[in-house]
Parts: sequence; C-alpha cells; structure tokens
Amino acid sequence: MDASVSSKTGPKSTFEADVREVVTEKHVRSADASDIVAGEQPGFVVEPGNEQELAKVLKLANGAGMAVVPRGGGTKREWGNRPARVNLILSTSRMDRVLEHAWADLTVNVEAGCSLAKLQGAVAKHGQRLALDALWPEKATVGGVLSANDSGSLRLRFGSLRDLVIGVTVALADGTVGSSGGKVVKNVAGYDLPKLVTGAFGTLGVITRAIFRLHPLPNASRTISCVTTNTAEAQRLVLAIQNSKLAHSALQICCEPDMQPRVDVLLEGTEAGLSAQSVQLKMMASAATESDGNGEVWSARQGLFSTIAGGDKFVVAKFTTLPADIGETIEMISRCAGSALRWSVVIQATGIGWVRMDGSPAEMATAMRGIRERLEGEGGYLFFARRPTEMLQVDAWGNPGDAIGLMQAVKRQFDPEAILNPGCFVGGI
Repeated sequence: MDASVSSKTGPKSTFEADVREVVTEKHVRSADASDIVAGEQPGFVVEPGNEQELAKVLKLANGAGMAVVPRGGGTKREWGNRPARVNLILSTSRMDRVLEHAWADLTVNVEAGCSLAKLQGAVAKHGQRLALDALWPEKATVGGVLSANDSGSLRLRFGSLRDLVIGVTVALADGTVGSSGGKVVKNVAGYDLPKLVTGAFGTLGVITRAIFRLHPLPNASRTISCVTTNTAEAQRLVLAIQNSKLAHSALQICCEPDMQPRVDVLLEGTEAGLSAQSVQLKMMASAATESDGNGEVWSARQGLFSTIAGGDKFVVAKFTTLPADIGETIEMISRCAGSALRWSVVIQATGIGWVRMDGSPAEMATAMRGIRERLEGEGGYLFFARRPTEMLQVDAWGNPGDAIGLMQAVKRQFDPEAILNPGCFVGGI
C-alpha cells in the first residue's frame, strides 16, 4: 500500500482488518501473479458474498483512497488502457445466483458474478435464452459482459446488450446501492442507469445484479456458409441477404490473406421454414455448405484471441464501419498490414468487426494507427481488446471526440475520488 493510502487510514492493518470484518478472513487474500491487470500488480483480492458486503468494501476503499478494479470471470482483464493504479481486486465470484426467472414474463434477475453459461442453463429449462453470444460464456460473468458491452453476431436480430438489459443494481464508490429499471419488458423511468453502466468498464460503479429480457429457444437452427471469390463479392452477398426476406439471426464475414472470404448465415425456426430458407439462400450464393446451427464458425471471433505456439506477439482490436463499406474496410486492413504482418478479420453485417494481427509490435502499432485514422475519418472507431506488453503505451480507445467532457462530468458525479478502474477507460477516465 502506498504512502498516500496510509496517511488517510493509519496503519495498513487497519484497512485490511476492517475489510476482513466485513467479508471474513476466508474471503480476503494477497494478490498473486494471476491477478495482474495489464501489467499492474494489485495488493490483495476481496470476495464479497452479497451486494451489501460489496457496498461496504467500496465505502471503506473510497475512504482509504484505494484504487479498486472490479472483476468477474477475468476474461477481459486485458481490455482497455492500463489502470493508473490498482490496490485491490473486488471479485464477484461468490455472487453467482440466478435470483428469479419470471418465465411467463420472459425476464430473469441474476447476480453479477453468475456466468453466462450458468444463466443460459437455468433459463433453458423453460425453453428460453438470453439472446446473447458473448465471448467465453463458460467463464464470462453477467457483470463483466455488461461492463465491457460484449455481444456477438446475434445482435443483428435481437439487438445489443443495451436492448436486452432492462434493470440493474449498482454499488457506487461511496457505498450507496442504487437500482434502475424493473422486472417488466417496458419501463417508464427518467435516468437510464442500465444503459449508462453498460460499456462503462466498471468506472461508474460495480454492477451487483441485472434483469434481462429473454427470448424463446428456436425449434431448430442451421448455418449456411458461402465461400466467395473476393471481398467485393462477399459485400454484395451480405447486402443481398440483408435486402431479402430471409429471417436470419446472424450474418458475418470471415477473411484472411490465404483464404477466400466466407459469409456465414445463421437461420433459426422450424425445420420446414429452415428448409425453405436454405433453398432460397443457396440460390443467391454460388458455393454454399450446410452445418449445424451451433457450428464452429460462430466461435471465429473467440478464435482470434487464441495464443499461437511460439509467442504472444499479437493484437486483437474491435472496430466499427458502415455496413455498406465492409468490403472496402477489409481491403484497407490488408493494405495497412502489408506483407510483414499476418491478419484475420471477423466482421458482422452490422459493421462491427474484429481484427487480429501477428508480428512485430512496432509494425503492428503502425498498422493499427493507420487503420484507426481511416476508420475515425469515416465516423467509426477502433479499440484494443488485446495487445502485447510492448504496445501498452498505445491508447486503447483512440479519439473520444466531443463526448469526453460529458463523460468526465458523469465520472465525477458517480466516482468523485476516481477509485474505480482509474485510467482504463476513454480519455483516461
């Protein structure tokens, strides 16, 4: 613990003793190498058992000037900028219950530490699902996914996380616990806390509970993969599918230098409906193959994060572009990468994509800067989700634009002492 913390709280043991009294000795431990956050070593890890304990720990940390990093499954600890400082990890691992599944209303109330896989298993018993295909569902938690605003190809049909979350409970830095939203799908309220904390990277408060709208599980699903000759053809096929009467649930393009661009389409519904739609889709594409709806193609985004034997010198970035410019964007990424870097792209029909590059950190930094400049010039953005140590000094977020002043004001309102994930978010928030 640094001197500034000790001067506010007295001996180091005083703060730790207070925390241990809240969560018991068993649930406080010294941090080790597995707890490092983007190169920063925290002092210890605290695991509250409920939101009351979590709020009390936050209040103690706020009074002591301790920098707190909230953590769920730890799957996205590399995302964002390196924290300005880290004193303790606040883990939600013990807060993992599905509190209420109102299956007749198609809603579920769940604690933030519950994994997506556990949540999906619980609601599937009544033939329902959270229509969300986030990364690493076996480990990723509700709170972490909301904080990172992580969603996959299903957002094309079912919307983003901000469309699926209808209520949250948040513990603020001063120990206040606030809720917004409700159990019904339609709410009339003033301040939209669920949308505000979604994608805020835990910088405004720690999510303790969330309520989601659910959808029925499909009777059947089918994936059609169409190989195209070039990115222009892939672009035309995507636009044709979007303009057709096909009721597809997901649509993506996968591309890398040594493969022809592939367009993947997910169809969901009845067997009869899927057969009719498959025939229609195959008439639109020259080379199409069929597979199970849960095929490996839908984990392509997750595959971009796989560590290749022999090193970890790679970067993964999320970006946005206009849906009509997908083909041109892929070509631009290829030009920026040149011959020195290997690249792979997975991009949804919504224009949200992911790019991976392997090679020299210096060359990757140059290439990514070029890609970011071109995307930002067209109103898009590029965000680093994973990068090697040599690139940690490169800002993860890029140009925040005119919104930075408002974002800083909201941060000051919610977290005046800046103890929550300091420095990791846009503009060093």
